[in-house]
Amino acid sequence: MEVSAMASKSVMDLMEASSGVHFSGFHMDALKQRIKDIEAPTTSATENMHKQPFVIGVAGGAASGKTTVCDMIIQQLHDQRVVLVNQDSFYHDLNEEELRRVHEYNFDHPDAFDTEQLLCVMEKLKHGQAVDIPNYDFKSYKNLFPARRINPSDVILLEGILIFHDPRVRESMNMKIFVDTAIRSFMRNAQDADVRLARRIRRDTSEKGRDIGAVLDQYSKFVKPAFDDFILPTKKYADIIIPRGGDNHVAIDLIVQHIRTKLGQHDLCKIYPNLYVIQSTFQIRGMHTLIRDSQTTKHDFVFYADRLIRLVVEHGLGHLPFTEKQVMTPTGSVYTGVDFCKRLCGVSVIRSGESMENALRACCKGIKIGKILIHREGDNGQHLIYEKLPMDISERHVLLLDPILGTGNSAVQAISLLLKKGVPESNIIFLNLISAPQGVHVVCKCFPRIKIVTSEIEIGLNKDFRVIPGMGEFGDRYFGTDDDDQQVVAAPCQ
Repeated sequence: MEVSAMASKSVMDLMEASSGVHFSGFHMDALKQRIKDIEAPTTSATENMHKQPFVIGVAGGAASGKTTVCDMIIQQLHDQRVVLVNQDSFYHDLNEEELRRVHEYNFDHPDAFDTEQLLCVMEKLKHGQAVDIPNYDFKSYKNLFPARRINPSDVILLEGILIFHDPRVRESMNMKIFVDTAIRSFMRNAQDADVRLARRIRRDTSEKGRDIGAVLDQYSKFVKPAFDDFILPTKKYADIIIPRGGDNHVAIDLIVQHIRTKLGQHDLCKIYPNLYVIQSTFQIRGMHTLIRDSQTTKHDFVFYADRLIRLVVEHGLGHLPFTEKQVMTPTGSVYTGVDFCKRLCGVSVIRSGESMENALRACCKGIKIGKILIHREGDNGQHLIYEKLPMDISERHVLLLDPILGTGNSAVQAISLLLKKGVPESNIIFLNLISAPQGVHVVCKCFPRIKIVTSEIEIGLNKDFRVIPGMGEFGDRYFGTDDDDQQVVAAPCQ
């Protein structure tokens, strides 16, 4: 059986097991409907998610400076794998009748492009496959061979006048840029058209071998009307509008900075805005290396696990609401800062979650910490069998503590109990050290308003529902209750 089907079955089984016992009035009928269609991806599918490229669409009128903008982005991202895909490569071949009347053919109309072929190429690139891009000849108006081979890359720049026109193409993009040649908005109609016309004349006469008369005739008949009818209306879909095109170095620098930030994020963070992975450093990677090593002693495991837990807790506290506060410094100056959230508590999932309590107490003096015990029955069902929570928990922000997020079953149970106790979903921050993508999918889809803070996203789950590469049975390793004669190789789902 596939992991996805088993994980989904596991979630549903735990719902059946939790209705009626252990908690008076604790039922999950509403939650059943919410996660009815959730299926966690298989391990292989999860691995492919790491290879998803960052797709940037660059649109604008003809000769507006799109290619210049793309070239500048590519130049600044020299340390990344970047490819450029031009919409111009996907023109339809002209038949004999169209060739005879080529001066009447509108190359700026959406129907002039083979959008289906473009979508096919983009889909393959997004799934890590090499593709052949058509080599369109603007003198014969046909695709020539050989085609241009493009390999999978980290960044795909898709450039063209009408790439925002088809919603299917737009949906494939992570960022949409519209290049505008105008300097001031009130000058746009006249100046933008003049600049684009001058550039088009230069380009078409030198690169495509056309005479000026033909260029001007085509511009007045097709180019300008198409810009007003098809291209300009797509400007509203842009995330970023760059005035002055390639001359706007500040805008391009900011775009490149944003791209670098996004490339550093895990792909799941792009899907779920409520998922936060703390920024990795060599120190963090080194600590992960130590706690994952099966030969690491208990003393070292606890020491470095505590350091990582403290980082996760601090990051989680940063997502709490705050109020502005002014204080007087010893120099007699006024400092404007913020005041910590007062209504806060922790809830640990017994037993491994208790390993995170000391870090929380060290960060929040006198904090109340509740407990939830979830009993596993094999791999397909779990029962809530014990809870001890603050009486006023519904009025507090809650930091839910559990170092491992595997299938998401325990998290679903624990969060559902907190909701039953009246805690608003948006008041819950779930803290863990490592998270399997399957668990992230389940929790984020069931509870889209909670926040998940973790230090690393794992590869996935194996056939036994154990997190891989994992760090072993976390509770046993932390509290020293593991069997020394048995090698610990993977963490069970929490």
